[in-house]
Amino acid sequence: MKRVLFVCLGNICRSPAAEGVFLHLLEQSQAGERFVVDSAGTGGWHVGKAADARMRAAASRRGIHLASKARQLELADLTRFDHILTMDASNLSQVQALAQEAGGSSIARIEPLLSYRSRFDLSEVPDPYYGGDEGFEHVLDLLDDACAGLLQALDV
Repeated sequence: MKRVLFVCLGNICRSPAAEGVFLHLLEQSQAGERFVVDSAGTGGWHVGKAADARMRAAASRRGIHLASKARQLELADLTRFDHILTMDASNLSQVQALAQEAGGSSIARIEPLLSYRSRFDLSEVPDPYYGGDEGFEHVLDLLDDACAGLLQALDV
């Protein structure tokens, strides 16, 4: 069983979308039973809330359901998950700082999600929160590309 956690800032746009995209790809490849998938935010502002309505609508147009509720990343996640994938450099640095706090107990491999991309020349998933609908679509394109690469790396 592989355990994967996606992390962004507030856990209402990028990371729940990454979780949904990855789960969708797992469903399509019939590999879901081999994975535990979740998402979290480095901040706790939105804990308990559903993903942003604009992201849910954009994902829904692609047949992807975003069912998770926002939660904040916690120290225990570093031992609960094998892979922690971050959306940007700030998220990466915050997760790495938490891993330092955990000392040697962290088992998670922490890395940027876009290190698995193949079609885009970006290193970070931009936060679409303050932009228009096209930003949410672009994020989903990036996530689809990177999550497909991640699935291939983890499942093959």
